[in-house]
Parts: sequence; C-alpha cells; structure tokens
Amino acid sequence: MRVRLCAIGRIRKGPERALIDDYTQRFDRTGRALSLGPLEEIEIEPHKATGQDAEAEALLRAIPDDSVVVALDERGKVMTSPNFAARLGDWRDQGRGEVTFVIGGADGLTDALRDRADLMLSFGQMVWPHMLARVMLTEQLYRAASILAGSPYHRV
Repeated sequence: MRVRLCAIGRIRKGPERALIDDYTQRFDRTGRALSLGPLEEIEIEPHKATGQDAEAEALLRAIPDDSVVVALDERGKVMTSPNFAARLGDWRDQGRGEVTFVIGGADGLTDALRDRADLMLSFGQMVWPHMLARVMLTEQLYRAASILAGSPYHRV
C-alpha cells in the first residue's frame, strides 16, 4: 500500500527536514517487507494556493480518487500508536492501494476536505506547527511499520 503525505508549504533544509527524511527512509526500509510504502511527500507551495479554499482545492487535486484519506485536524480522533498501526494494517489487508495523509495550511482544513476524509486524526488538542506535524506523522508511520513488523522500536 503506497503512502502519500500531502501538505501545504515546503520544508527546506534544517532539523525538521532532516528528521522527516530520516523517518521516511526508516519507514520505507521497514515497510517494504510489509507491503507498506514507499512514502511520497507532496508539498504544495502556499503562493500557488492562496487562501484556505485554494489550498483545499490544491490538496484535493493531489489525492487519488481511490485513496484512503486521513486528514490531520485538531478535532480528529486521538489514537494510540498500536491502534494507528492496526488501522494501517487493516487498510493494507483490505487491499487498499494507497493512503493519503493531508496537512492543511495555517488556517486548517475546509469542510470539503474534512468530508472527503475517511479518518480525521489528531495529535492531541494542542495545535502543532505544520513542520512538527509532518515530523510527528513520519515518525508515527515508521513506528506503525515497526509495530507491524514486531520490532522492539515501540516499547509499551
């Protein structure tokens, strides 16, 4: 099952980019044997999509029609890492070809994007900077693959 991360904004060189690249590489290595991945990151330049509606349209265009869609939103469901891993594994086992994670811009996601989502996921009630949300998501994807692989990376 391919994994896609669609986000508003570009993360250039720096500690966040290094962490995202590291966790993406780890996910790709671990996930390959589990039929998960590769992880593709699609960054939508904010100057090409000005305003919440334009951002939503650009994000919706980046989502394949048959993809499972997970929208990161503070109003979403809070999950444990094992539950998140199980959800990914379930989608894979159901034969879903792709899952797309969506991170909106500074103004968040529109109702149209939330309605398109199969799951709204939250990293808690706090609002996180978009760069850190991407780091946290890529780490959780790697953690999920590790859990599904039976690796000791995730400790209870």
